[in-house]
Formats: sequence, C-alpha cells, structure tokens
Amino acid sequence: QVQLVESGGGLVRAGGSLRLSCAVSGSIFSINPIGWYRQAPGKQRELVADITRGGSTNYADSVKGRFTISRDNVKNTLYVYMNSLKPEDTAVYYCYARVRKTISTGNRDYWGQGTQVTVSS
Repeated sequence: QVQLVESGGGLVRAGGSLRLSCAVSGSIFSINPIGWYRQAPGKQRELVADITRGGSTNYADSVKGRFTISRDNVKNTLYVYMNSLKPEDTAVYYCYARVRKTISTGNRDYWGQGTQVTVSS
C-alpha cells in the first residue's frame, strides 16, 4: 500500500531550473533513504541524489553544485531543486524509497512511475 507519486517534470531551457517532488503515502514507519534516479534514452538508470532520514545527502558527480535534494519528514515528501540545467540532464526521473513499514519489519524498496524532464538547447 506504499505509493510514490512524482510531480514537477516538464520542458525547460538550458540554464533553467526545475523542482521535482515525490509524495510517499501508505503505512510507513520510516523511509531511509529516499532519493532520485534518472534514466536517459539508451542509458542505464543512475542515482542522481539521495538523502537519509537524518539529512545526510549523496549526489552524483554530474549534478553536484547544481542540484539540491531535501525531504520533509512530516509530509513524507521528497524534493530536488535542479538548477543550471543542461541538455544532458534530460531523462525520466524516478523517485526511490527504502521503506520500513513497522519497527519490527525489514526494509522494502519502492519506485515511482517517473516524470519526464526535458532540457532544450
């Protein structure tokens, strides 16, 4: 019953900015970590950034200094602020969360459906 829903994708010009959101719903004890992956045409899915419950972040080298990931632990919502976008950022962006439903159960991975980000030259 855990569901991840992404929003905020779209078309943006190179150098522009975009914010993606991921809302997590369902029976949840904890989410750790939660993050963003992306997949461009003909490419493998790659980690963009993730963040732990305590706020520790991890970024792909290609987005360091341009993207900022954050989370609202009350709303169970994930964000990524994407600045100085480049055409090579064009991809489908997927929200990922490792969820523990109860204090006594193990983790399970969940994925959103993805949202398209297209950066034009």
